[in-house]
Amino acid sequence: MDLSLYIDGEWITDRATLPVLNPATEEVIAHLPLATAADLDRAVAAAVRGFRVWRDTPIADRTRILLKAADLLTARADRVARVMTLEQGKPLAEARGEVLRVAGALRWDAEDARRAYGRIIPSEAGTVLSVRHEPVGPVAAFTPWNFPAGSPMRKLAGALSAGCSIVIKASEETPSTAVEIVRCFAEAGLPPGALNLVFGDPAEVSTHLIEAPEIRLIAFTGSIPVGKLLAGRAGAQMKPSLMELGGHAPVIVCADADPVQAARKAAVAKFVNAGQVCTSPSRFLVHESIHDEFVAAFLAAVDRVVVGDGLDDGVTMGPLANPRRLKAMEELVTDAVSRGAVLQRGGERLDRPGFFFPPTVLTGVPLDARVMVEEPFGPIAPIVSFADLDEALRIANTLPYGLAAYGFTRSSTTTEKLVTGLEAGILSINHCGGSVPEAPSGGVKQSGYGREGGPEGLEAYLVTKRVSHLLVD
Repeated sequence: MDLSLYIDGEWITDRATLPVLNPATEEVIAHLPLATAADLDRAVAAAVRGFRVWRDTPIADRTRILLKAADLLTARADRVARVMTLEQGKPLAEARGEVLRVAGALRWDAEDARRAYGRIIPSEAGTVLSVRHEPVGPVAAFTPWNFPAGSPMRKLAGALSAGCSIVIKASEETPSTAVEIVRCFAEAGLPPGALNLVFGDPAEVSTHLIEAPEIRLIAFTGSIPVGKLLAGRAGAQMKPSLMELGGHAPVIVCADADPVQAARKAAVAKFVNAGQVCTSPSRFLVHESIHDEFVAAFLAAVDRVVVGDGLDDGVTMGPLANPRRLKAMEELVTDAVSRGAVLQRGGERLDRPGFFFPPTVLTGVPLDARVMVEEPFGPIAPIVSFADLDEALRIANTLPYGLAAYGFTRSSTTTEKLVTGLEAGILSINHCGGSVPEAPSGGVKQSGYGREGGPEGLEAYLVTKRVSHLLVD
């Protein structure tokens, strides 16, 4: 893998490096150059210059360049997917699907930016009163390892489509995918400085970029504790921020739902990316009348999951990203069982090279077990029963998180009760669908603020300017 920093239109490799591991084999597959403080200063200065050029580029030309980048990424989907699987572990089919989705998201954002309309306001005679939407300026973005293409592209597509420049620090654990994406933008003709890619010590890089006076917006996807820290630093600089943080998504399966269909759909969603998804269904609240049927169908779906190296044929779930996740899974299972939960499947790391943990199902889990109050971010499914929907809603809303939630019911009345009752920024009924580019995604409560996707996502990268023009002879 050819890894580099990308600053002011140049690829930079001659820096101190960090090893990159394949989580399925624990082998070193690349060495990642790390940015110095001088590199970060250069990236910010380049973003300032790049912003002036990119902002003033006619929208038709901006759109053409972004669409070309999307086409290049689509054409390279197989190669980029293989790179992603090597460094992150997810099955090759999942990786390829992710690449194609983000290329589609870039196309949507690029076209939607053409509709960032202002307006003329009726006003006093002799005065023209208008509202304009303009790019906020250079952006600093920070993204995690779980979606090596999806997370960076959400920032890149939104910022660049709006006319902003961007300095992005992608994950040091999954850098190759970000490098491949940036190559597509560079080859599509994006002007130097409009996009800069850096890697380094996360705390040092984030502090340096957030405190740079030239940076006008902070965009972050990651954990709640880190999000609070970065938002606090941004607030101290009076800089707006976009925070897409973690959650602990409840799944409420109502008495009138089809337990078998609900279990099958929920199980598929649960083990996508080995459960390392911020919107992953992670607390299963099932009505007592269908609890046993749901569990039986869920376990049957678990037994069909094939765990292994994501490059191998037939594998449907890859390894966890790093040893930290293995340790976290073991601790959550041990705690739940010690409190009386019943371990139905899995529960221990697999005895083989790589960071493998099997699909794990717990039933009869006490509500005070750690797995019911802490985001597992892994392939653990705790299932509990409930007798009353109001009680299920209370349990679902007890935690300080509110990113995603799911519900299963055949009743339109119950659907409306779920829609109005669940505290979440993303809600799916009778399925566990993921994000789509044409609609906003984001959380409430401690799961963050701001939205990505849809027209709302573009708004995060724009500022509103009121113009009052007094007509004179």
